[in-house]
This record gives sequence, structure tokens and C-alpha cells, in this order.
Amino acid sequence: MPEQPELTIQGWGPAGSHVATVDNTDGAGDGDLAPVADPDLSRALPKVARRYLARELGWSPRSTPPVPVGEISLAPSRLPDTARAALAALLGAQNVHTDRAARLKRAGGKSYLDLLRRREGDASDAPDAVVTPGTTEETAALLAACAGLGVVVVPFGGGTSVVGGLAGVDPDDRPSIAVDLSRMASVQALDVPSSLVTVGPGMRGPALEETLGRDGLTFGHLPQSWEFATLGGYAATRSAGQNSTGVGRFDELVAGLTLATPSGVIELGHPPASAAGPDLLGLALGSEGTLGVITELRLRVRPKPPASSYEGWSFRSWPAGLAALQRLARHDLLPDVVRLSDTDETRANLLMASGPGARALRASLRTRGHRDASLLVVGWEGLPSLVRARMRAAASLLREGNGIRLGRRVGESWKKHRFQAPYLRDTLMDAGLLVETLETAATWSALPTVYDTVRRALRESLTRNGKRPLIMSHVSHGYPTGASLYVTVLADRDDDLPIQQWLTAKRAATDALLAAGGTLTHHHAVGADHRPWLEREIGPLGVEVLRAVKERLDPQGICNPGVLLPE
Repeated sequence: MPEQPELTIQGWGPAGSHVATVDNTDGAGDGDLAPVADPDLSRALPKVARRYLARELGWSPRSTPPVPVGEISLAPSRLPDTARAALAALLGAQNVHTDRAARLKRAGGKSYLDLLRRREGDASDAPDAVVTPGTTEETAALLAACAGLGVVVVPFGGGTSVVGGLAGVDPDDRPSIAVDLSRMASVQALDVPSSLVTVGPGMRGPALEETLGRDGLTFGHLPQSWEFATLGGYAATRSAGQNSTGVGRFDELVAGLTLATPSGVIELGHPPASAAGPDLLGLALGSEGTLGVITELRLRVRPKPPASSYEGWSFRSWPAGLAALQRLARHDLLPDVVRLSDTDETRANLLMASGPGARALRASLRTRGHRDASLLVVGWEGLPSLVRARMRAAASLLREGNGIRLGRRVGESWKKHRFQAPYLRDTLMDAGLLVETLETAATWSALPTVYDTVRRALRESLTRNGKRPLIMSHVSHGYPTGASLYVTVLADRDDDLPIQQWLTAKRAATDALLAAGGTLTHHHAVGADHRPWLEREIGPLGVEVLRAVKERLDPQGICNPGVLLPE
């Protein structure tokens, strides 16, 4: 094979965005509001990619920059002085903030709609105050006080929700506060023989990995938002990481947690295992702040893998790639990392590829019958002997599916650049593009239908005046019974009605994927965006069970009332 290129992206519109927003750094006090992005990462599109998008979308590049931070509209805080004084008495005045900078930093998440509103100068979803408790006891006292004061509470970790998880919408329009968890961001205990670590919810992935690495350990949960998201956020949303096919989703890695609620504190989970009735740990995982605030997590860790190998494969078509993955799953040979891009995403990735071998690789794939190739990135980690054995066994099945091995440079390049994609999103939005994602999961038998149905719904809802969307998809997590499907959408933005443009498309796609047998969400959670459809997945009685639990733990309904449960 010719020299391989570097594939700098896998999907053009990732989960979350880190540019052109106010800073989400630790700390809640005063400070400058500045972009988070590294300017070297938020670079412009290559000329070939701009031409490709213009041709595919009917897009006319134009400058649509966000309004300056100083011009973002922010209403005065509605938190009564009596409430502020009560919270200051509990936490200390230095841990209660109502200034503009603190509130803007916690205004919403990182969905396309969140970014649109802030780019237009709308921070109506900003909290009325930001508080930073430092312990479980302080958090429990805070929640009890807010229940009595009639103040809504929204937990805030890294601010990376992409489904409206931080909206703080309250039907009674009560004042709201963001409970910033950055003061609870350390490793509290490490039990090496038991492979358990106890951490605070405000700790971020990189800090945890650095701490565990000193003892030769790793947690290994690496979502796209890894640089910014917090462990408490992972738990509250049942996150999945890029290595979750191998090491498990976040909820599978939680051995226990502490949940502070307005009604008291609950300790959930008893490792290594218990049969003492239903496992109530599952009620807190994925609860999205509606039951209380997670204040401590006990997580399963493992030895840092001494060997790893990432490589690329190509298949003649998307169905051929899916069939190959299904074969691996059936024989229990799925790698730790799985990333199968459809034809549209593969084509876009190859256009974005850099290095002298990029053009040669594209030509080679065409001559070998892979003009409409589907690119697969796979990764294995563990003991050297096990990595080699798993790779050999998997390669045999992939070749049976007529896969072409592209080599390690493709896989290692994806690994190197896998956290850079979010920085591209704001560049695209600056140039007048709609850039958003959605995701689901389905059984192997239903997945092709879900894929076709979602693409059709998006294409029909976003095609207008001769302009059409570019819809790119990939499988990012594999299971014995099925896989996830992650969809990236690019379209020429409707500058007159940009929010309605996406809401219409999102509604059509969600209805379509549920009707075809997909799940409402695989790893983005429910938030405000998906709550109208929750009953279709868990049923009316399931919703009532959740309401009953919330009524017992949060009788005043102060805990993140705008998410999860349907109105």
C-alpha cells in the first residue's frame, strides 16, 4: 500500500463544541470570558473540502460570526436577597455568585441549538446564581434549603450536554441556580487490590487518568467530550466512550455512588455484588439531575494496558462493513474500539486527510473496487499476547468479508486526532452551516432499516430550494446484539429560521428512528430535547414509576425539572 495519510476527523459535527463559547473552566467567580479553543485546532477547511461541501449542499460560504461576549443579553438575577443570604450562610459567601461572568459560564450546554442561541446573543437559559458546594453534607443541606426557598437546582459539571440537559426550565418559573461541582474534583480513595477508585463528581477524565497512571492504572472511559466533561456528568447521562465496546459503558464501570437529594442522602451500590433486592444504583445512573446531585462515585479501574494496536480497514460498501462487524460480534471478537464510517462519512474523511499519501490512498481504493468504500477503524488494548491473538482472529473474519487492511497508520492517526473534531464545528457555523448530530442504537437485524429511515427523514426535512443536506453516519459501539448509530448532519443554514430548521429535522428523524426500531438515545441522554419521546421507549407505566421516585426524593420538584420526564 502507498504511504498512508493522516485522517484528522471521524465525523464533521461531533458531540459538543468548545469554540466561540464562554469559558467552562473550573471555578465560579469573576474572570474573563474567553474562547476555550486552541486556535491551531480551529483551522479553516481545506479548499477541496470547501468545494465538496459547496457542491453537495448548494452552500454559499458566508461570514456569520457570533456576537461579542459583551453583547450577549443577560437578564438580572432573580434570586431573592433572602435566598442568597441563606445559601451564603450554608456555603460561605465566596461560594455563591450572581455576577455576569459566573452566570454566563453556566448558560446551557453545547448542542447546536445552545450554540445558535448564544451566538445570537441569547443567554436566557443562564442560571440566576452559581453555587459551589464542597462536600456531600453541604450539597444535601443546599438541596434542603432550596426546597424550602423554592429555588430550582441544576447540577453543572463540564457543560457539555448536547440535548438541552442544562436548560433549567421550570413550569412555575422559579429562580434557578447552577450547582457547580468543581470543588469536588479529587480522588478520595484508591483501593488497588480491589481495582476501585473513589472520586468526586467534578473531576474530569484527563485528571483522573493522570492520577491513576501514577499507580499503573487507567479508567479508560474516553467520550468525545473527554477534555471537558466530568465524571458526575458521565454518571448522570449514562455516557459511552470510544473504548466502550471493550471496557464497557460508564454505567457498567460504576460500583457505587452517593446521591444527595432534597429528602436526604442515599448510598447506592455494594461491590463486588449483591442480591439484596432490585439494584437501585440504576435509578441514579441516567437520572440527569432530576433526583438530586451525585456527590461521590466508586469506579472500577484496571491496569494500564501494556500494548495497543489501532488499524484501518476498508470495505466495498456500508452493508459489507456492517456484515463484517456483525460477524465479529457473533464470534465474540469485537475489538475494544470500533468505528465504521458509511460511504458519505468515509468520502468526507478522505477529503480532509492530510499527508502525501492521501491522494494515493484514494486512488488505490478506487482501483481495488472500493470507490464507495466504508472505512473501519479498530483498536485493541491489553497484554501483548492477547492483543496479537485477538487481532489475528479478527483479521481472518474481516478478510472473509472482503475487507482490505489499510494498516496501522490510519488507525493510529485516528487515535491521535480523535479529540480534535469538536473544534471544527464552530468554523463551520461561522461560515453559515447547520452542524448537528443525533444518535441511536438498534439490533443487528434492525440497524440497516434504522439507517435508511433516518437518512430519508433528514434528507426530506432539510432539502429546500435546491439545497440538500450531507448526512454522514458511523457505528461507534458494538454489542453482541447490535450497535450504535451516530449521524452527523451538515446543511446550508436557514439564516431566517435556523432554530426551527433543526427542530423540524430533529422531530422527523426521531419519529423515524423510533418507528424503525431504534432507541431514543444511545449515549447523549434524554435532556429537554428527547423528553417528548421518552414514553414511547419506556411506556406510560415506566414514566409513572420514575415520577413516583422523583416525588419521594424531590417532593418540591426543584431538581432539574426541565429534563427527562415528559411534561
